[in-house]
Amino acid sequence: MTIPDPSILRSAFGAFMTGVTVVTARQVDGTPVGFTANSFSSVSLDPPLLLVCPGKFLSSYQTFATCTHFAVSVLAEGQEDIASVFARSKSDRFAETAHHDDLHGVPVIDGAIAQFSCTTHQVVEAGDHCVLLGRIVALEQSGAPGLGYVSGRFFSLGTERAALDHGAGTTIAGAIVQDGDHVLLQQTPAGLAPLHCAHADRGALLDHLRDGLRAMGVQATLGQAYSVFDDTGARTHHSYFLATGVQSHPHPDVVALPIIDLPTHSYASPAIRTMMHRFAREASARSFGLYFGDTEHGAVHAPIQRM
Repeated sequence: MTIPDPSILRSAFGAFMTGVTVVTARQVDGTPVGFTANSFSSVSLDPPLLLVCPGKFLSSYQTFATCTHFAVSVLAEGQEDIASVFARSKSDRFAETAHHDDLHGVPVIDGAIAQFSCTTHQVVEAGDHCVLLGRIVALEQSGAPGLGYVSGRFFSLGTERAALDHGAGTTIAGAIVQDGDHVLLQQTPAGLAPLHCAHADRGALLDHLRDGLRAMGVQATLGQAYSVFDDTGARTHHSYFLATGVQSHPHPDVVALPIIDLPTHSYASPAIRTMMHRFAREASARSFGLYFGDTEHGAVHAPIQRM
């Protein structure tokens, strides 16, 4: 077996779903440092140990490799911006982020669902990273849902569930199926729309959508929720998901359009048009948000950034 290309290896590692943490410490002069990490794991209950893996590319690497105390804050849903600040920003990350000091004077992130204060138990050299083992001496936690990360993208289980957990009325579920630099869309009498189905049983909705995609000759893998909104006039609830796939055989209602051309086409409703225009913009940046609202008002939550 040959050694895989680093980009392929990174992609394969990224297929493992994780939470998102911010690891913090203080330099000798007291300056706080921190970085975003999903390389975090519990190790032992007795003694209470955890590990994180600082990369040697970090400007703060020597601080973490030699520190006596550090902390790990497990981020909550809605804290994507904090993860992005500590993953990319070269500015004063702590000035941009609400935080407080733990018992050792190490900053921890306000609103995190768990905050572990640690003394350094062991540091192990490991290729282009080190394994930093910490003994947990104090912790705080809440029952809030956590922020997830997979395949270079954030996800939130709470908002994903909300896409299907809704009140009375018919739910329309659809998939914006990306096939390379094209998107597979459905031609309806009113105009173009994502491939979709309607179903009253929300527990079976995604299975029904997958069956509908197969019936239209599309093999697709559903991803994150992308747009969730109510059409109060029609008394329908709409949940659209990102997906990747291919058209295995032709179907008269399925068309493949270049992503770059999406803003030039006509769509089944103004809400669908707005969604597809947003998808075209966000696809070029590979940074996707989640819209919640109705056909008139709403907000795009937490664009997903690559870590």
